[in-house]
Amino acid sequence: MTRKQLSGTTLTPGAAPVTVLGLAMVLGLATVLVLPTQATAQEHAEMSAMMHSVEYLGGRPNSPFSEAVRVGNVLYLSGKLGTVPGEGLVEGGIIPETQQTMRNIADALERYGSSLDQVVKCTVFLADIADFRDMSRTYMEFFPNHRPARSALAVGGLVLDARVEIECIATVGLPGGGDGDGGS
Repeated sequence: MTRKQLSGTTLTPGAAPVTVLGLAMVLGLATVLVLPTQATAQEHAEMSAMMHSVEYLGGRPNSPFSEAVRVGNVLYLSGKLGTVPGEGLVEGGIIPETQQTMRNIADALERYGSSLDQVVKCTVFLADIADFRDMSRTYMEFFPNHRPARSALAVGGLVLDARVEIECIATVGLPGGGDGDGGS
């Protein structure tokens, strides 16, 4: 006997939207429990339009990229370095660079309506994989309430001879703000 649970919204032509709450396999027969949702067709159309809208944010006139791209309630933040605006890369190695990088990420997320609490995924690029442990300890200080999914890799070099660059994906405007109890 197997048991699967599914969650999602199903739309049927000419019918009210329904939510699939569960699917149980009992003696080879599928039992489906469906309840009508509160959403109207107008609300579904508005949500669909929002989820398919794309906004390119914070691009500079001669820059080949945007600082962030928003698709519906998801914000894709371009990689950030440990630079101080108008001054350049902070000195002192991986720890101060990681701290400044994370402050730059927090500032950018705030500009676009998100926060570190809403980050769901980060990718960390290191000029030297030997810096991983110090970067990771410093990075974790900025995520006290949850642990976003993360990848880390060493690269051949970074712009401005930086030691670390971090890019993030975050939610925007979702209730609850992503203050889950974390993971590993």
